[in-house]
Amino acid sequence: MKRKTVYLDNAATTKTSKTAIEAMTPYFDTVYGNPSSLHSAGQDAAEALADARERIAKLFGAEAREITFTSGGSEADNQAIVSAAKLGEKKGKKHIISTAIEHHAVLHTLNRLEREGFEVTLLPVDGEGLVTPGQVGDAIREDTCLVTVMYANNEIGTVEPIREIGEVCRAAGVPFHTDAVQAAGHLRIDVAEQNIDLLSISAHKFHGPKGVGALYARKGFRLTNIIEGGAQERGKRAGTENVPAIMGMAAALEEACARMDENAKKLTAMRDRLIDELSRIPHSVLNGDAKKRLPGNVNFCFEGIEGESLLLLLDDRGICASSGSACTSGSLDPSHVLLAIGRPHEIAHGSLRLSLSEENTDEEIEYTAGAVREVVEYLRNMSPVWRDLVAGKKEFITK
Repeated sequence: MKRKTVYLDNAATTKTSKTAIEAMTPYFDTVYGNPSSLHSAGQDAAEALADARERIAKLFGAEAREITFTSGGSEADNQAIVSAAKLGEKKGKKHIISTAIEHHAVLHTLNRLEREGFEVTLLPVDGEGLVTPGQVGDAIREDTCLVTVMYANNEIGTVEPIREIGEVCRAAGVPFHTDAVQAAGHLRIDVAEQNIDLLSISAHKFHGPKGVGALYARKGFRLTNIIEGGAQERGKRAGTENVPAIMGMAAALEEACARMDENAKKLTAMRDRLIDELSRIPHSVLNGDAKKRLPGNVNFCFEGIEGESLLLLLDDRGICASSGSACTSGSLDPSHVLLAIGRPHEIAHGSLRLSLSEENTDEEIEYTAGAVREVVEYLRNMSPVWRDLVAGKKEFITK
């Protein structure tokens, strides 16, 4: 067991499924035409593209023409937010509402818009990472042109009240975007029922290939191009479509949605078992809501240790984990999400994210729990900070 890799970083990326690979294969060397070409080889590819668009739209309760293919969730987030901002600017509305725990694809785009004269309100979250519909409603102004709130947080797994937030936005006539990168394929999504105007997904989070995603934009919502150069995607996203990857994304999403209830039941059981085991470690704290969280997300802070050392020692034991978003894994700064939910810097530095998939086993969960306990104890025994805490020279922050 110790030599086998236990992969628990599925929030960063999932393994491409056999279903997705099989769906992709013919489009590399059989149906390989450019879907913009008028000849038969190109039109065969165009038909496949239309089929994938229809299938993906159906899974979200959308129409095919409301789906634009992108290179992933970050591009989809960028295009959704910039589009809403440009539409708002034309009407004299330059205020955007979001939250303090968004993915950097959202936060950095908002930072850029601030430099262009937009005003951004980042709503605080509670200690579990939740924002309320009431907060959103109170923040909406006459000049608000967009509300963007992620469906489920990529670090702590908290699931936001998307339908209720969408209701508030719809009543106020403000477009609502949700970054659903972590939710798609894992949580039910119905854009009409949940009052969603714009939604971003990325295939590699639900066993599809990397480098492909999609943006849902409600019919009548005019997208702004952020990539120029061609008439692909109805003129809203230039560049020859990655047909193999798109076919893999459609197949992976269909499979994930078909097995969603079954997978959620299995993942929730393993998740809760792992949470229970890690909660037994003294001076540890669960990050995120215990129940309103993604089925496969476990995120803890352990006082008296540093997260990078924890990850390296777990890797030495064959366990692949992370301390937060893979997009900022090279940063030495503590997670902005953990700081937003009230974790002090010294605690936020000792974080561990374990994100499960349906391929994980009970044996792997048991092994991981034991390994984390051993590594935390080992690191604490080496830590002068921990010795000061135990000796009473410093006060513990966690219980």
